[in-house]
Amino acid sequence: MAHAVRGKLGNLPQDLTSFVGRRREVTEARRLLAGSRLVTLTGIAGVGKTRLALRVATDAQRAFDDGVWLVEFGERREPQLVPERVAAALGLREQSAVPTMQFLTDYMSTRNTLLILDNCEHLIDAIAKLAETLLRASPELRILATSREPLAIGGEAVLRVPPLTFPSPEESMKPRALAQYEAVNLFTERAAAAVPGFELNESNREQVVAICSELDGLPLSIELAAARLRAMSIDQILELLTDRFRLLTGGSRAAPDRQQTLRMSIDWSHDLCTPTEQQMWRRLSIFSHGFELDAAEAIAAPDLTPTYLLDVVAALVDKSILIREEHDGVVRYRLLKTLRDYGRQRLHEAGEYANLRRQHRDWYQELVWRADHEWIGPNQTVWIGRIDRERPNLHDALEYCMTEPGEAEDGLRIAYSMYRFWSSRGLLNEGRLWLGRTLAAQGGEPTPDRAKALFAGISLAANQGDVQAGEELVAEAYKIAARLEDPEIDVVVALGDSILALFAGDTQKTMRLCNEILDTVRAGPDRSLHIQTLLALTMGAAVLGERREAVEYSDEVTAITTACGESIYRSYALSFRGLALWRSEPDDTLPLFKQALQLSEGVDDLLGVAIGTEGLAWTTTLRHEYWRAAVLLGAAESLWLAVGYESMGIKKLHSNRGESRTQLLRALGPRTFDSAVNLGAGLTLSEIVTFAIEDRLPEESSAERSSTDLTPREQEVAELVARGMTNKAIADQLVISQRTAQGHVEHILAKLAFNSRTQIAAWVIEQGKDAQNDAV
Repeated sequence: MAHAVRGKLGNLPQDLTSFVGRRREVTEARRLLAGSRLVTLTGIAGVGKTRLALRVATDAQRAFDDGVWLVEFGERREPQLVPERVAAALGLREQSAVPTMQFLTDYMSTRNTLLILDNCEHLIDAIAKLAETLLRASPELRILATSREPLAIGGEAVLRVPPLTFPSPEESMKPRALAQYEAVNLFTERAAAAVPGFELNESNREQVVAICSELDGLPLSIELAAARLRAMSIDQILELLTDRFRLLTGGSRAAPDRQQTLRMSIDWSHDLCTPTEQQMWRRLSIFSHGFELDAAEAIAAPDLTPTYLLDVVAALVDKSILIREEHDGVVRYRLLKTLRDYGRQRLHEAGEYANLRRQHRDWYQELVWRADHEWIGPNQTVWIGRIDRERPNLHDALEYCMTEPGEAEDGLRIAYSMYRFWSSRGLLNEGRLWLGRTLAAQGGEPTPDRAKALFAGISLAANQGDVQAGEELVAEAYKIAARLEDPEIDVVVALGDSILALFAGDTQKTMRLCNEILDTVRAGPDRSLHIQTLLALTMGAAVLGERREAVEYSDEVTAITTACGESIYRSYALSFRGLALWRSEPDDTLPLFKQALQLSEGVDDLLGVAIGTEGLAWTTTLRHEYWRAAVLLGAAESLWLAVGYESMGIKKLHSNRGESRTQLLRALGPRTFDSAVNLGAGLTLSEIVTFAIEDRLPEESSAERSSTDLTPREQEVAELVARGMTNKAIADQLVISQRTAQGHVEHILAKLAFNSRTQIAAWVIEQGKDAQNDAV
């Protein structure tokens, strides 16, 4: 089924600067990619491997029906989470106990996709294993990797990415003739960006050639040099560069080692900074993959005023040391990995690393604690976004707790504070990994923090259906509770046991345990425990058919969450109430599911959207809205696939889907049913919610177009597109070449003024509905 979270074309970033040169490498990479299913671009740091890969991928997008997807590994250190990183880039969220590699393989098996695996060298073994597994299972998959070394697996084609071309300083050439050299063009373009009006001419051509030569054509070094024109003349840049290189190479003119050359350019860039800027550079290197100003102020600049800190950060941005990024109105800064590693070395040399790393841990522990305590409130969406952006830093904080003696208990606190975030984002494997590691590092001492971390692990295991692992955690949690004799811990452990029982099918146990602790959590200060107890009771009552009780429990959750502006738990309460009432009161449940979907989409909760869409599909089936129900069922199936389930995790509810499918097949017939399901499966997350709430498909007005615009063969191809078939599958079905099939699809898109296969599918379905109505 098609991906249900993002658009169909992939996730390639937009170029912020122009792409210069590389015509030969682009051509060669495309040639290799046409003949090999795995192509690896190798080369030294700063040579432009990633930029080249993105250009090749952008040029190749039309050849991949299921999109081109970028997977970045630069900041990732855990080989166990390599499959999770790929799944996250694709928009899939793991929720089941099935290993991520397995459902990822199943998901990719029929897709015509290009994956870009970027910065593989530090996870080379794990990524090589993943690439080999996916390529064996997915005949239409191609992989374009960037790494400092090949993946070294069968069928790999390797292209070494060289530095940009540059002329010898001894050559005497006119400025126009120098345009044939990529390094010169790059320097000229970036210099014009730094100093508007800069151009290559007779007065500066020798200096430009000399700079490009001294920097060996390395793109990163050239861009750093060009940026210095904001503060220096081109003669000053060349003088400093030349002196520094002569000093570090002992006056030898032999070609220097490429990595050493990059180090030289960074040393030179460092020396151009003021002492305060140098201090900030090394201190800011403590952050993994970026920071926001409040973190920089508290950790790296406690002795600077906020205004002065902003001035220093702005100066580092101007000098191309820091990169400024803005997403959804939030500004973050980061160092390129090479520059961050350089700053870390300087931090060690200054004797500041150990103290700064502890400050970093303390600040992020406080951040995630505040997020957890404000989770049930109006800032929930803000906290979800912040914690998501700070995951690499939080992983560093957890790593610190596990490697520094005496810090393991803080690791448990951080992990427990993060578990609600992991759950809401579908990052269950990631959460279970970190909880398992922190529990192991703590060593088993029976403390309240360990009991709470065990509860978090139970909750995540239950949501994945991993009952056996959950039972082991429950057993340990009860032993700790018995030793602590703490009423709060008794409640936490009982709630964990009740949640596990719900997913294991022992609903009566869930109801008994939750009712035993209900009065306590109602009177206690922890609203999250109170709400989770009520939600377990709501779902348990829905499973048992106790409609009145389900309504009462869900109403209590809705009252709490509405009063404080919370979204995730309110969405679940509405959906669970709908699941209790949909058979008896289908008309009244429609607004429940629709409101739940709006809330879930607002916080990008894929699981919440899946639950609401599934319930809405059952309800519309009962209301005899058969075509609409089939589209919703297809959308729900796609959503469950994205979160790692086959269907809703509560086993006693599985039969409802089967009943709906049977009724829809009988009412629509196999062909119309399959077309509607495939249409739903091809919708994005926002399109699913729009259709579920407004009964509106993308570009719905296009369905009114006449089919007489298409030839009989094009009409036939359009119907196959609506069934979710790729160009290759269409070619096989009609016994034509894949190129001919692609041509038919392109003609259909042009004639109907569409820009996506989803629009074709929607048009075909609407044509079928019109024909049925005419027949009636």
